[in-house]
Amino acid sequence: MKISNPAKNIQFWMLCCSSFLFFSSFNMLIPELPDYLSAMGGAEYKGLIIALFTLTAGISRPFSGKLTDLIGRVPVMAIGSLVCCVCGFLYPLSTLVLPFLVLRFFHGFSTGFKPTATAAYIADVVPLERRGEFMGIHGLIGGLGMAFGPALGGYIGQHFHINVLFYLSSFLAFMSVAIIYNIKETLPKDLKTKFSFSHLKLSKSDLFEPLVLPVVLVVFFTAFTYGTIVTLIQDFSKYIGIQNKGLFFVIYTLASVCVRIFAGKWSDRVGRVKVLILGSWILIFGLLALSFFENLYGFTASAILFGLSMGIISPTSQAWTIDLCHKEHYGRALASMYIALEFGIGLGAIIPMYFYQNKAENFSISFQVAALMAGIALAYLYFYKQKTVKN
Repeated sequence: MKISNPAKNIQFWMLCCSSFLFFSSFNMLIPELPDYLSAMGGAEYKGLIIALFTLTAGISRPFSGKLTDLIGRVPVMAIGSLVCCVCGFLYPLSTLVLPFLVLRFFHGFSTGFKPTATAAYIADVVPLERRGEFMGIHGLIGGLGMAFGPALGGYIGQHFHINVLFYLSSFLAFMSVAIIYNIKETLPKDLKTKFSFSHLKLSKSDLFEPLVLPVVLVVFFTAFTYGTIVTLIQDFSKYIGIQNKGLFFVIYTLASVCVRIFAGKWSDRVGRVKVLILGSWILIFGLLALSFFENLYGFTASAILFGLSMGIISPTSQAWTIDLCHKEHYGRALASMYIALEFGIGLGAIIPMYFYQNKAENFSISFQVAALMAGIALAYLYFYKQKTVKN
């Protein structure tokens, strides 16, 4: 089934609601987890909060991509949300550093499964000429969840016991699962098979879709910057006197939401690469603003620019991934793109910590390293554009 008008399709909007709850569920924990880990005596492991989460997500992508193409989009989406539901109940039991880090590792399976199958579902039902637009609409709703989650998490962290935060996260994930089970499957019956443990055996072709290498490179280097921001922005917020550690995410996500639909539509008209070049330039300026202006004005400007860049890059990258692959390999191609995303975020969370070393005077160099990575993505996009023009 192809959708010509998303406003008239209840399945699409149910999927968007499920994604809103899913992204709210695990993002609401982000502002409070660094202090939670520090209180256990694990301040030096703060970089692993994001790195372990994304590591598992990256490892699980080939499995989720293969299962998405074999057993269906809906079951794989449900697995992702269910992991969030279970982990929310287990966090209050993880009061020591090692169990906490192990749980963060397993929590990463959620984003390893849900977004892969969701993007494949959207690709199944939207017309080619409006692919970027629909990715943008869904990204807008998911982005609202990414804004709502940290804002709510920061508020709960200030006024309630942190266990309230964990249980609410679990409840939102449960609601996401409930919605998913009422969504119709889109994988054609002639391609769908029953689950078998043999599906968990991966061949070389299951690990990577070579047709999407260009978007994989761009996503990796731009995602690095997100890992840096997510890891350091809480400490940076406290350093410049901002009490709500989720404020950056609220501003950034609202900016992202404002541009997503327009970016998707624009990429449908002028091409993915041109739009990604613009997004990369904005990303670099946003990181440099955070590096050179260590005050509320630089903080706000950076959050806006960072949000605009991610609002441009995210839906355009998803649409570009679908453009470059064959229909029967949507799951594998999207998994490849998301693997790059997760490993970019993971390295972005770890590498700048070696420069930061929990010292405020090192914030600037850490953000400059992230800007350099965005610059590599930009340089590659110009190279790719020039190469395709010649061909």
